[in-house]
Order: sequence, then C-alpha cells, then structure tokens
Amino acid sequence: MAFLLFCGLALLLAVGLGAQPYWQAYRRNRVRETAFPAAWRKILRERVPLVRKLPQHLQMQLKKHMQVFIAEKSFLGCAGLQITEEMRVVIAAQACLLILNRSTDYFANVRQILVYPGAFVVNRTSVDSAGVQREQRQALSGESWSQGQVILSWQDTLEGAAVADDGRNVVIHEFAHQLDQENGAAIGAPPPMLGDAGHDPQRWSRVFHAAYAQLQAEARHGVDGLLDHYGAKDPAEFFAVASEAFFEQPQALDTDYPALYRELCGYYKVDPASW
Repeated sequence: MAFLLFCGLALLLAVGLGAQPYWQAYRRNRVRETAFPAAWRKILRERVPLVRKLPQHLQMQLKKHMQVFIAEKSFLGCAGLQITEEMRVVIAAQACLLILNRSTDYFANVRQILVYPGAFVVNRTSVDSAGVQREQRQALSGESWSQGQVILSWQDTLEGAAVADDGRNVVIHEFAHQLDQENGAAIGAPPPMLGDAGHDPQRWSRVFHAAYAQLQAEARHGVDGLLDHYGAKDPAEFFAVASEAFFEQPQALDTDYPALYRELCGYYKVDPASW
C-alpha cells in the first residue's frame, strides 16, 4: 500500500513538473494579451526616451515583454526606499531591450531586483602583490549576482535612462551580466539563443578578445575612446560595457569596433544603428 501511494505521488509530481512549462506559457500569454496601461506609456515618454527610437513593431514587443517581466519579478526597496510603479516600468523597459527578437525566458535566473535610493556601499576583500588581504569599501551603482538578484541604484537608473546616447546605462550593464551568467560565471561569452545557427563561438572569441585588447591598450596609455575603461577590467565587464554602447551609441560603436558591432547585432538580434 505504501509503495502504491509512493508511486502515485511520484506520478503526480512528474505530471506537475511536465505541465509547468505549458502553464507558464499560458500565464505569460494571458499577461501579454492585457492592454498596456496608459500610466506606463506616460512613464516611458517621460523617463525612457530610448524607447521612442525603436521601430513601432519593436516598441510593441518591448511593452509585451515588460508586462511579463513586471508580473514575474520581485522588486524590493532597500535603505528605506519604497518601490513605485515608475521604478518597475523604468527598470523593466531598459532590461527588456536586451531580449527583443530573442527566444527568451525573461532572465529566468533573476528572482529579485533590489533597488537602493542611490549608490550603495559594499565591502570588498582584495589581495595585493605581497599577498596581504585588504578590506575596501566601494560605492556602486549596480551589481549582478549569480544567486538570482540584480541590485540597482535608482538615481543611477534614472540618469542612465534619461540620457539615451551617452553609453552609460546601469540597467543594461547589469542585465547583460545576467545573460552572461546563464551558463555559469560571467566570462564575456554569453550563451547564444537556442537554435541560433548563425552564432560562431570561435569567431565571437576572436572578435571579442581583439576588441578587449584594444580597450586594454587604451586604458594602459590613458587614451579616452568610446568605451569606458571599466570594461578593461575583465572580459565580463567588457561585454557589459560594450552592451551599453551597443544600445546607446550604436553608430559610434559600429565605426570604432565594426566587427564587435556585427557580433553584438547577431547576438542581440537587433541593429540599433538603423533606428
């Protein structure tokens, strides 16, 4: 009897797990079918000017993605900040730029988005050349954690959205890290979209590392180019910094790093220079 009960429970669990993707797809379709709130449209007009540059069909797609994103993600205010509808909309709009035209699971690894009023301070332990550990306090505008959290400064999020062509966007930066982390630690080699026959890992690596070396050389010699020298820190930061420029300064990135721009067009499935 106990064995039959165990088998029955196991069968129910298996059926439940098997039905989960279908239930999720059904739930997401229901969310996408609802009208995009007028209040959200007003927030986009006032706070996220980059959206106006998108072709009409991409604007519509972005709004549907935003609806699912906001429905599924948990937004938590930190240091006394109260989460508002405006915060959800502004963050979702910028994050969902990264999944346009892509088969997406809406940043499945991201469970929570923690929002601070401004830059937040973290403690870091570093080891110097003599092997001595040192504690450092750093003020950050954003962080991406592999445990399912993205941490953002609301002030920096607003400023990044307000100026759509300066190549500085903390939301794009941190959610690019999340894409990079989908197959493990962020190393500047995000997994391609499932079934993407056009993705060539060897070509990506060759182009990516050549561009990364170029930025490292600029940073060593104090040359101010298009990309922020922070991207010379490691390949993961380079991918995030390049993603910021790709969406906010596409023409300049195409001019200065044409091969890298083509690879990012292939990865993100959009061509922002044409908007």
